[in-house]
Order: sequence, then C-alpha cells, then structure tokens
Amino acid sequence: MLESALTALALMLEPARLAVLFAGVLIGLGIGVIPGLGGIIGMALLLPFTFTMDPYMAFAFLLGMGAVTSTSDVIPAILFGVPGTTGCAATVLDGHPMAKRGEAGRALGAAYSASLFGGIFGALLLAVSIPILRPVMLYLGSPELLAFAIFGLSMVAALSGRTPLRGLAIVGFGVLLAMVGSDPQTAVPRWTLGSLYLFDGLELVPITLGLFALPELADMAIARRSVAGDARVSKLSGQWQGIKDTVRHKWLVIRVGLIGAGLGAIPGIGSAVIDWIAYGHAVRTEKGASETFGTGDVRGVLASEGSNNAKEGGALVPTIAFGVPGSASMAILLGAFLIHGLNPGPQMVTQHLDVTYSMVWSIALANILGAGVCFLFSNQIARVATIRQPIIVPLILAIVLVGAYQGSRQWGDLFTLIAFGLLGWTMKRLKWPRPPLLLGFVLGAIIERFMFISTMRYGWEWLSRPVVVVVLALAVLGFLRPMWREWRAFRSTRASWREWASPRLDVGTAFYAAFLLLLGWMWMKSAGWSTDAARTVPTIVMYFAFGAVVISMLHYVFAAEQVAGADPTRDALRVDLDDDFGDLPANTVARRALAIAGWIALLLALIWLIGMLPAVFVFIVAYMRVEGGERWWLTLAVAIAMTVACYVLFDQLLRVVWPATVLGQAVPALREFVPSL
Repeated sequence: MLESALTALALMLEPARLAVLFAGVLIGLGIGVIPGLGGIIGMALLLPFTFTMDPYMAFAFLLGMGAVTSTSDVIPAILFGVPGTTGCAATVLDGHPMAKRGEAGRALGAAYSASLFGGIFGALLLAVSIPILRPVMLYLGSPELLAFAIFGLSMVAALSGRTPLRGLAIVGFGVLLAMVGSDPQTAVPRWTLGSLYLFDGLELVPITLGLFALPELADMAIARRSVAGDARVSKLSGQWQGIKDTVRHKWLVIRVGLIGAGLGAIPGIGSAVIDWIAYGHAVRTEKGASETFGTGDVRGVLASEGSNNAKEGGALVPTIAFGVPGSASMAILLGAFLIHGLNPGPQMVTQHLDVTYSMVWSIALANILGAGVCFLFSNQIARVATIRQPIIVPLILAIVLVGAYQGSRQWGDLFTLIAFGLLGWTMKRLKWPRPPLLLGFVLGAIIERFMFISTMRYGWEWLSRPVVVVVLALAVLGFLRPMWREWRAFRSTRASWREWASPRLDVGTAFYAAFLLLLGWMWMKSAGWSTDAARTVPTIVMYFAFGAVVISMLHYVFAAEQVAGADPTRDALRVDLDDDFGDLPANTVARRALAIAGWIALLLALIWLIGMLPAVFVFIVAYMRVEGGERWWLTLAVAIAMTVACYVLFDQLLRVVWPATVLGQAVPALREFVPSL
C-alpha cells in the first residue's frame, strides 16, 4: 500500500497532471462562488473533456474541481449572506455577521484554513478506511440510515437557540414541505395544488436562496449600506487571525472533520445537511456557544467549513468500494470509471490501488492549491464588502434569480424563490429560526424513504437493531433536553395565573395563527388522499408540528413577557441572523421594504416580457440609476459585464433553456401577420 501511495504521488506531481489538476481547481473555485451551481454541474460539464485523458489525469481534473467548490462557496456566504452552494448555508449564520463588523478577512481566513484541514482529513480517511470500513458499511442498512436521519433532525434543538419549540414546529413544517409532490411509493399527489411543477416536489436551491439570500439583500437595501457598513474591513492581519483561530480551536475542527467525513461516506445523507449537523454539534459542545453562535462567532464558521470539505473524501469511500455514489456528484464520477474501464469494488483496492491513491492525492493537492489561491486573493475578495449598496444589490439579486432558476429551469423555481424569500424575511423579523426549516426539508424525503423500506423489509423489528436503539436514544435525548431546560426556566419565574390572563396580541401572534391554519389546511387535504400509505408519515409529522406550534403559541401569547421580564428580545434566536436598522423609523423601513419588493417584481416582469438576460441588463441599469444615482459610464459598464458573464456561463456553457417570454411569442406571430397585410 505504501509503495502504491508513493507511486501515485509521483504520477500526480508530473507537470502535465499537476497542470490539469490546477485547471480543475480554478474551475471549481469559480463554480463555487456562483449561487445555484455546484459540484454536480461542474462534473457534468467537465466529464466529456476526460475522454482522451488517462485515468490519473481524468480523476485529477474531476476531483480537483469537485474538491474545492466547497472552499470558494464561502465567499458569497460570508460577504453577502448568500450560500454559494447548499452545503455552506450554515456558514452564513456567523460568517456574514463577521463581515458586517469588518472582519471579512478573518472569517475568510478561518473558512479557508478549516476547509483545507477538512479536505485533507477527508482524503486521509479515504486512504485508510476502505479496507477497514468495508464490513461496517455492509452492515448498515435502511434502519440504521433512518436512525441517522432522525438523529440529524435532533440537531434542530441546537439550531433553535433559546426557542426550541419554535424550532421543533418549523422543522416539522420543513419535513412536510419535503413531501410535497407525488408520493414515491403510491404516486398519490400530495399538496400539489394542481400544479405540474409541484408534482416533482420543491427544489432545494430556490428554497435555500429564498430563506437566506433574499432576506439579507432586502435588509441591505433597506439599510442603504454596504455589507460592512461603516466598519473597517480587515485585510492581511484578518486572514492570519482566522488561521490562528483554526489552530486555537483545532480539536473542534478535528471533530467536525470526523463528522463530515463519516456522514459523507453514508449514501443518502446528502451534503446539504452535513454542515448543519456539525454546526449543531459545535453549539452543544463548545463553551458559551449558545450565547454567541449566530452573532459572529468564528467557531461557527470553523464548524461548518471543517465538515464541508471533509465530506468529499468520505463520499468517495462507498463510490470506490461498492460502486454506490456517496453524493450526486459522485454518481457522475461513476461515469468516468466506466469510460476508463474501471469497475468500482474490490479491484480498486487490489489491482488498481495506484489509481485509488491518485484520487486521494488529487483531493489533498486540490485542497492545498484551492486554499492557496483563495488566500492569495483574499484581500481583494474582502474589499467586495465595501462596495456601495446600489451596485452590489442588483448584481447579487440577478445572480440569485439566475441561480435559483437552475433548480428545474421552470418558472416555478422563481416563484418558489420569492415565496420563501418573503417567508424567510418574515421569520427573521419575528425571531423564528430558519435553519430548522432547511434541515427538515433536506431530511424529510430521506426519512420517509428509509421508513418505507425498513418497515416493508423488517416490519417493526428494525427498532430492535443495536445501532438503531443507540442512535434513536441519542436523538430522543437531543429533542427533550433543551425543552426541559426551557420548562425549568419558565417554572423558575413563578408566573401567577393573573399574569397568564393578559394575552399578547401582535404580529407574532398572527404568525402563529397563520401557521396553525396552514397545518389545518394540509391536514384536511391529506384526508382526501386515496391510500393510507401516502398519509402515514405526513400525518405523524403534522401532529408533531401542530403540538409544538400550540405549546409555543401559548408560551408566547400568555407567558413570554413574564418569563423574559422587561427584556423584549427573550425569544431572539441566537443562532440566526439578527439584523436591525439602527435608528430608522418604522415607516421608513416599511417604505423601503415595499420598494425592494417592487424592484424584485419589476425584475420578474422584465423576465416575463423580454427574457432573462435582457431583463438582467435593464434591471441593473434601472436600479443603479434610480436608487444610487450612479454615473452612466459605471452603470453601463457594470450592466454589460454582468450580462455578458451570464450569457457566456449559462447560455453558452450550460445551455440553459430560458423561460418563454411575451416578446418571444409575439415576434413569430407578428411575422405571420405582416405578410397578410
């Protein structure tokens, strides 16, 4: 094994292969920065270019790209609160507040160094684990995977700060959203509203960008400030501080690296949930984390990014050992195996051990090169946080809409983005936790699928399997422990019945009422489904969510003020973004919020009338001139550059089929009409 590893290293250090690896790294860094793209799109784009390469060079090219998309995706997450990929959404919670304080350099330095460590850790796991983990992975079946998914849901308590009941309610709603569409077992349509778009279910990318990106852009436009505001952006010293933070909290990075690599090796878990589980682990285990996470604690960035990159090496373990892709991008990588005449399985650790170790070195070298490039340009990247709001808002908003459209390339993606953007902004204002909704959505389909397989194959005997018993016990403890703490805090106030008699009736109460009405509507619709199999899991989740909403509502309406005393921020979520608008009057905030909503509506109308790319150009020009009064030469330069970039990337390279437009339909009709005059 050592001889094969050294042989593979010598092969990878040859100039030609190293150059191809570096080219893949640069492409991966570019893909990671753009919201809505990700490793799966990069793999699909680059796979045809590997036909004429030898296996070492081909896998270096593909893995060089895939290994670093989760390194550069922190750039928009930290600077704008816009996750570059769904796997770095947790980075937003602490990275973006740090950028607002002028600590963008420190946050980026911590993210890059943690990503570097996590990536190398994942490669190391791949190098040593295939022979060791093979019997373990063969033992894991659908019951164990179901238990792991339920344990992932128990992280909601850590992601809900001081409001675990709200977290439990919203995670239940997220699970229900994952069940929208045709039931995979019975094909019964569930909550589709008669829409063909919803028959295939909701897309993850528009939901993620709506929950986290649009609220931050709206707040930036309302406050009329850059990302960093008046704070001084840290530069080189900030990067070194971020590296020191990684070294200081090395044991945290090691633990989340283990979590990322371990969960990445389990097929079906998915990259979108690993960073949340690692983040929840950090909230539970780090001293004082429950008070500081979500307000700009660098440990939150380290927890998310240390696990994010480690998952790539872990995902390769089942791909190489069993031919079972550990992630969606690994499924495309299997195509490269077939192209080059390789069969995943025992041969990869016997006859082709040098190829296997070339993959290990590719991941390790790619992470080193990717982190080096990011560190080299980190100063320039951090300065983006100081760009004026009238310039940065239309650019990021255009990218977010185009990125969201990549979900299924239908109008429904844009409507989903706007709907969840409105929901995310409302939840942020009312101190409802947003991370649990995304966590529930990601794990909902996994739980239902493994529940069906487990019960069909094992009956209820799957509950007695040893690993299932241990993991479910930990999950129950994770659900109950924070609620017990909240109950004890409530009892310590000794609220009297007279205090309970003064209900709170405000916007927050109205939100609770709307939530209950929505759950009631979903329950009535589910009663009309033709089979019990389609109702079983949704009904259980609805009862669970309904109970959590009712208890939380009673607490909020009748007892929240008494529990908190005079502190109106008692229910503030510590691990979500908590922006305010300084001394801006409420009517000014409302007027500017309506203005940014109008701009978004204008952009959608322009897309409908003249098409995506022309709409991007017109929208950027209009926003920069009206909102910022920018000079014409700068406005046109920015609009043209952005439109050309979108055209080259999305139209020419990705061959995106843009939505039909009024103008596009009118021109052929006019051509037929004119000759008849």
